[in-house]
Parts: sequence; C-alpha cells; structure tokens
Amino acid sequence: MSNNATETGKRSGRLQQIRMIVGVLRQADPKALPIVIGAALGTLALFVAAGLVFGPPWLFIPLGVLFAALVGMIVFGQMAQRAQYKMIAGQPGAAAAVLKSMRGNWTVTEAVAGNRSLDMVHRVVGRPGVILVSEGPAGRVGPLLGAEKKRISRAAQQVPIYDLQVGEDEGQIPVGKLQRHLMKLPRNLNKAQVMELNDRLRALPQKMQMPKGPMPRNVRMPKGPKPKTR
Repeated sequence: MSNNATETGKRSGRLQQIRMIVGVLRQADPKALPIVIGAALGTLALFVAAGLVFGPPWLFIPLGVLFAALVGMIVFGQMAQRAQYKMIAGQPGAAAAVLKSMRGNWTVTEAVAGNRSLDMVHRVVGRPGVILVSEGPAGRVGPLLGAEKKRISRAAQQVPIYDLQVGEDEGQIPVGKLQRHLMKLPRNLNKAQVMELNDRLRALPQKMQMPKGPMPRNVRMPKGPKPKTR
C-alpha cells in the first residue's frame, strides 16, 4: 500500500471518529455544539474588533481564525469528554474504563473483588502507592473495600493504600472526576518501587473476572493528563 493511500485511510478514520463523537455529543447534550461554535465565533469577533481598533485588520483576522479554531477544538474536546462520562456513569465497569484510559505509569487490575450485584473493586498501582477504587452503592462497597485492603496489606507492606468510592451517593466521587482525583494524590514511590510493588501484588490470586459488557459500544474514553514527575 502506498504512502498516499495510508494517509488517506488515516484521514478517513479520523473524520469517521469525529463524526461519531459529534453524534454522541448531540445525543447527550443538544446545546453542546452551539456552545462550541459560539466560543469559536466569539474568539474570531474579538480579533476582528482588535484589528479594527488597533490595526492593521489583515494581520489580526488570520490570527483570529487560528485562535478561533484552537478555542473551538478545546471546547469541543471538553464537551465531548463530559458527554462520554455522562453516558457511562452508573454502568458496571465505568470506573475501570476511566482508569485504563489514564496516561502514565499506572497498572490497573480490574475487578479484584466483587459481588453478584456487580459491585466491584479495582486495584491501581502507581506513584502514590495502591489505590482501591470501588463502584457501587456506598452501603454495599464498604465491606468489599475493607476486605480487599486487609487482603493486600501484607503484600503492600509499608506502602500507602488509598480507597476511593466511585458513584453518585453522598461522599462518593463521580466517574467524571476520578482521573483528576487520582492525579492529585501524593507521589510516594519511585519507578523502581512501583515495579517491586507490582511484582508482589501480582503474586496474589485473583478472586473474580470482570463482568462482560461494562462499556457502551462506540464510546472511547478521553485520555487523561500525564502525571507530574518530581
């Protein structure tokens, strides 16, 4: 296959993905696209006005077009991210999908504990230490988190173990804020310590398998920010 054909295929794939995201965005929030267009046009109008006041217009207008496109893409990405989170919120496995989409040195083990009601606990290993992330009603996931924390405490040794509840109940973290919450945790381990911790935890037997069909079709999770390194 020639390079031209490869590039054409890539562009076609990107356009198809954008159309898919636009469809998801329209379904989740009909006001989202007008907001995106309004933000872009508003940015362009500011540059046009600046050109008319400060001049010359031929310099400000091209800059306005570039910045309007940039602002439109940023707002579009933010609105699309919110729509995707809204679509998967409350579905079994939604937290796992968010965790697996995170960039950086994170190791995610899905459904290390769970029950027949599809409440589950996922294990994340990274620079903060061990993070246990549950999804399900607060009244049911508490015992799951407690039992899993006790089970891994010997293997984790002195490494900090955090437990987070994802859900819509009071005191729980909405799925759309999960990545941001994890990124704010302190960096307690270096890369070598993270690798050693992963080796110890992998030796533990896995209790259950991830339930099938946790994610809606044709919805890709947005990538999260890269973790800060010290």
